[in-house]
Amino acid sequence: MMPARWVPLLYFAFAHACLATAFAALALHPRSLGGFFYHPRMLAVVHLVTLGWISASILGAIYVIGPLAFRMPLPAGLADYLAFSGFAVGVAGMAGHFWTDRPPGMVWGAALVTSAMTFVAARGLKGLRRAPVPLEARLPVALAFLNVIAAAALGVLAGVNKVAPFVPIAHLALVFAHAHLAAVGFGAMMVVGAGYRMLPMILPAAMPRGAAAYASAVLLEIGVVGLVWSFVAGGRGLSIAAAITVAGLGTFLSRVAWMLRHRRPAPPELRRPDWGTGHALQAMMYLLAACGLGLYLALAERSETTLALASVYGVLGLLGFLSQIVVGVESRILPLFGWLWGFADRGHAELPPSLHAAGVRPLQALVFLCWTVGVPLLAFGLAADHAPALSLAGTGLLAAVVASLVNAAVVLARLWHR
Repeated sequence: MMPARWVPLLYFAFAHACLATAFAALALHPRSLGGFFYHPRMLAVVHLVTLGWISASILGAIYVIGPLAFRMPLPAGLADYLAFSGFAVGVAGMAGHFWTDRPPGMVWGAALVTSAMTFVAARGLKGLRRAPVPLEARLPVALAFLNVIAAAALGVLAGVNKVAPFVPIAHLALVFAHAHLAAVGFGAMMVVGAGYRMLPMILPAAMPRGAAAYASAVLLEIGVVGLVWSFVAGGRGLSIAAAITVAGLGTFLSRVAWMLRHRRPAPPELRRPDWGTGHALQAMMYLLAACGLGLYLALAERSETTLALASVYGVLGLLGFLSQIVVGVESRILPLFGWLWGFADRGHAELPPSLHAAGVRPLQALVFLCWTVGVPLLAFGLAADHAPALSLAGTGLLAAVVASLVNAAVVLARLWHR
């Protein structure tokens, strides 16, 4: 049940590189990223965040939390390295062709990404069948794997349709369906499933069980399928689908509140303040805000105001919630991953340093501060089309990514070094 050593690190390193590139573009070219959100350069940055950062981090984390939290072995072989290579080349190709507004080149990149994610999802689904963990956690993770395969296929379809239109559906409707199936059906659903196993470890707290945990996954899946159908059907039933989706996410948040009421003693070595828990709790607050704003946008008449709020909705969901929960979870699983391999390197005869004391506290505090200030500043900059705010937000968030990467390297060096 040891996690693979190098494949998750490759995904994590690539994820940090993508997010740093996205924030650097925001800091250096704020005026070219403002205005209406559907334009080539914004699409390049969005895919660096969604595919490059969020999806790559999830794929890397699967190789760690699969064996450790779900008790399903995921040894890495040649096919896993090939899948990572295809994923990395595909994401880079997509972002580059989006930035230069060359849709035909984007399609082959999307095909590579789809193949890689389907490979990892298939391995995960196979392992979940026999994983000796409660179904409350396995069900949403399995649904997330199925949703990401569908979202990737829909993305390829949207790309091909952009080059040679043949689908009798408005192109922007396909884009919205793909975006919500990926972000909510894959990203948020994976957070729900993995959260039922990982949040009790991060807080720490008791593990939620029972009907409410099942309901969160079922409601969320029904809502996501409804959102996809509503977008491709011209908006019919959008408000109902949005309400069901929010109900599923709200049920998950009720389980998070339950965990906060049933805390467990933290390890004595855990330092305070606990920045990882801070990121996780802040992500939950952004999820609540994104749910409220998304429901409003589903009900409101289209106007200049709703267009501006749509950008805020994207920032709250993709950066405030999904990206920051990745930061919080990674701050726990990476030290655990390093400690286990450090113990193995020592022949299981000598204990590495405490995993709770391996991080660089000033860097961790800087990361938390930059995310806390940068996300709302970015939301304001996009809503008001304010270039200086966008540049400042990009600079601060870039500093957070660099500090996080340096801290991760120090953690592994301290735990692996004899």
